[in-house]
Amino acid sequence: MDIEMIGVLGAGSMGNGIAQVAAQAGYQVVMRDIEDRFVENGLKAIQKFFAKSIEKGKMTEEQRKAILGRIKGTTRMEELKDADFVIEAVFEDLELKKNIFKQIDELTRPDVILTSNTSSMSITEIAMSTRRREKVAGMHFFNPAPLMRLVEVIRGYETNDETVLRIMEVAKKMGKEPVEVKKDTPGFIVNRLMMPHFIEAVRMLEEGVATVEDIDKAVKLGLNYPMGPFELMDLTGVEISHHVIEYLYKELNKESKWSLPSLMKSMVRAGKLGRKTGEGWYKY
Repeated sequence: MDIEMIGVLGAGSMGNGIAQVAAQAGYQVVMRDIEDRFVENGLKAIQKFFAKSIEKGKMTEEQRKAILGRIKGTTRMEELKDADFVIEAVFEDLELKKNIFKQIDELTRPDVILTSNTSSMSITEIAMSTRRREKVAGMHFFNPAPLMRLVEVIRGYETNDETVLRIMEVAKKMGKEPVEVKKDTPGFIVNRLMMPHFIEAVRMLEEGVATVEDIDKAVKLGLNYPMGPFELMDLTGVEISHHVIEYLYKELNKESKWSLPSLMKSMVRAGKLGRKTGEGWYKY
């Protein structure tokens, strides 16, 4: 089966970025969210990205029009019934994802591959909501999706080789570098490595070891990372890191190394969420 139309569930920062990348690769895209305002905001984000690309001479007006012409925004789940490939990119809530996969499983053809952009949650458990577990896998893009090259392709317990191969092909057509996560483990590769960095950075701040600015500077200059942990949490959203760490703590035997620092809990309770509010670690 040729993949011509990709359905994207979610029009937030990850969903609209994935929709943009898919359309740029030549796919027809249906981007669905639950309210018109979310869909409109997603389309505006794509248009804003393209405006900057034109300004920098990286895209022509004709290219912009052609790509936008391949993206359809909608609030109707039924619009995805003819999709040849689906990418779910909603909030990191396992029950929400399972419910969506149940709906999309009933709506789409049995041969359609269903993928989740989850950054940490069990693909096996998500797949159990469907009747095509061998065709369900993780397809984890990184923020911002139009710029970050990596895609983690995660096997569920019953995901077959053909599904993994097709997802790899789609990722490469989108200009991404896919890596295969052979075991469905919480956090996969990147978050399993990154979240301990975040936890330890917050603990050092709590202990008064160094300031936010100096911890970030030390990481960038000492480890040659492009961003420090606090900058990265502000970019992606402090609440996202909070949610992922809670999930890892629960799934990895409640080991103390995965316990949430008190300061991070306070940040989220106070609504200091980084990119969503403009107030994160650097304004706390």
